[in-house]
Amino acid sequence: MSVKAKFVVQSITRSRHWDGKGAELQTIKLSPVTSGSDENKSFFAATPSGSIELGTVNADAAADFELGGAAYVTFEKAEEA
Repeated sequence: MSVKAKFVVQSITRSRHWDGKGAELQTIKLSPVTSGSDENKSFFAATPSGSIELGTVNADAAADFELGGAAYVTFEKAEEA
């Protein structure tokens, strides 16, 4: 089973990492798309609310997100370790 959703980046916050070694922590907050294209309206009809918050110290990974940009998210059942 998998569920696909479409989210939009609402904010990107940069802060000093707690380890004090100069790393930067970036927190990316996303919410479901709500309007715009027919595809967005279709996703909104199935997922009208929610939120995702990601924290990363990987600058290359954070660079893939832009304020107002959209991303597909797929949820799949994980096997137990």
